[in-house]
Amino acid sequence: MKKLTIADGIHMLTMNFKDVLFEGMWEVKNGFTLNSYIVQGDKTAIIDGVIGWDGVPETLYKYLKEIGVEPENIDYVIINHMEPDHSGWISSFRKIKEDFTIICTAQAAKLLSSFYGEDKIQIVKEGDTLDLGNGKVLRFHPVPNVHWPETMYTYEAETQTLFTCDMFGSFGMMNDHHYDDELTSVEAEMFEAEAERYYSNVLTTFTPSVKKAIEKAKTMEIKIIAPGHGPLYRSNPQKIIDDYTRYTKYAEGFGKNEVAVVWGSMYGMTAKALPVIENILKNKGIKYHLVELPKENIGQAVTKVFTSAGIIIAAPTYEYKLFPPVADALSEFGRKRIFNKVGFRIGSYGWTGGAERELREIFERYNMKWDLAESVEFTGTPKEEDLLKIETRVLELIEKMKEKVVE
Repeated sequence: MKKLTIADGIHMLTMNFKDVLFEGMWEVKNGFTLNSYIVQGDKTAIIDGVIGWDGVPETLYKYLKEIGVEPENIDYVIINHMEPDHSGWISSFRKIKEDFTIICTAQAAKLLSSFYGEDKIQIVKEGDTLDLGNGKVLRFHPVPNVHWPETMYTYEAETQTLFTCDMFGSFGMMNDHHYDDELTSVEAEMFEAEAERYYSNVLTTFTPSVKKAIEKAKTMEIKIIAPGHGPLYRSNPQKIIDDYTRYTKYAEGFGKNEVAVVWGSMYGMTAKALPVIENILKNKGIKYHLVELPKENIGQAVTKVFTSAGIIIAAPTYEYKLFPPVADALSEFGRKRIFNKVGFRIGSYGWTGGAERELREIFERYNMKWDLAESVEFTGTPKEEDLLKIETRVLELIEKMKEKVVE
C-alpha cells in the first residue's frame, strides 16, 4: 500500500493487486489498484476503503496511522459504492470504533443492512452536504446504475475534487506514478488500454446510466478526478471524461478503425480461411485483433469487439450448433449490450450445418441489432470459391466500417 497527499487535507491510500479475477471472472493481466481517500477537516471522513483481497483491513489501519489518522478518530465512512472490494472492511472497523456514521444513498443503506448488518447510517440525496469543518465540505451526487443502483459521487468543494469510485476507473497497477501528468508515455498508453478493458468488462451493460453520470460530471467545476481504480486526473481531468464519452459510443456500435476477429476452430478447417482475411486487412492498412477462443479469456474478446468498428466471427458448426466457446462469447456481447456493430461470420461444417441458426438465435435473444452480412459457410476445408466470397465480405465490411469509426 502507498500513501499520497493529493491536496490540503486530502490523502489517498492505494494498493496494487495481481493474479486476481476481478469480480470473480475477469482476467486482469496488468493487475489493478484499489484507492481510498481520507478528507480531514475538524472531523475526518474516509471515502471507500482499501483492504486486502481476503477482506483483512489491517493494512488500511496501519497506513491511516502513518498519515496521522487514528482509526478511532474517523467520524464518517462515505460509501460511494457497495461492492465488497470497497466496503468489505466495515464490519471489522465497527469492532474498533462503535460510533462512526456511514454516509450513503438509500439504496446503499439497504445493502449495508443485508451485507453487514449496519444501521448507523445517514442517507443522502442529490446535493446534500456534509461540513467537516476547517473549509472541508463534501457534497453528494447519486449516479445510480454505475454500475450498481446505489452508487454516488462525492465532491469536495474547496479543492474541487470529485471522488468517483468505479466511474472513470481503469485496470492496471500504479507503481511510482499516480497522476495523469506523471505517467510516462508507456504508462499512459497502458492505462488508456486498461480503461477500455475496464469499461468493456465492467460498465458496458450500464452505458445509458454512464452517459447520465458523464453529464452530471460536466456540470461541476473539477480540478481533480479521484477514482477507486487507476490513476488520478489533475492535469487534464477532461481527458478521462472524453475517453468515457467515447466508450459509450463504442457500446452503441461505433469503434476504432480496427477489426476484431473472434475465432475458434476444432480441427483447423475454419482457421484455414484466416490468412485470407489477414492479408486483405493488412493490404488495406486496417489494424486487426485475432482473439482465439477458448485459448484467450472471454474478457479479451469483449474488449476487442467493444473497441473495434468491424467484427468477423470465425467458428464452425459443433453438434448442430455454433462452436461453444464462440457462442458463449456472443452471448456475453449480448449480455454486455454491445449493440449495432457491423460484421459477418465464416465457418466450416461436416455432414450438416446448424451454427448459423444458433448465431441468429443469440442475436435475436439479446436484440443486439448488428448489421450482419450473409455468412460464408463451407463443407470441410474452404475451397477457392469460398475464399473469394470471404474476400468480398471483408471488402464490404471495410466499406461499412467507415460510417462507424470514432477515434
